Amino acid sequence: MPQLDTSTWFITIMSMIMTLFIVFQLKVSKYLYTSSPEPKSTITLKQLSPWEMKWTKIYSPLSLPQQ
Repeated sequence: MPQLDTSTWFITIMSMIMTLFIVFQLKVSKYLYTSSPEPKSTITLKQLSPWEMKWTKIYSPLSLPQQ
């Protein structure tokens, strides 16, 4: 039964790792990153609705006087 020749495994594995590293670096280098990121403004302008101009009171059935 012939034995498995493992003499080229080291070169094969190292070349695979180098190739993956180079491909990853090329992929990452294509992205454009902003030089100074600034936070977005989260303040929203409140718009008055017609029902907010009136004073209204909602009565819950449990808060009504007992009879």
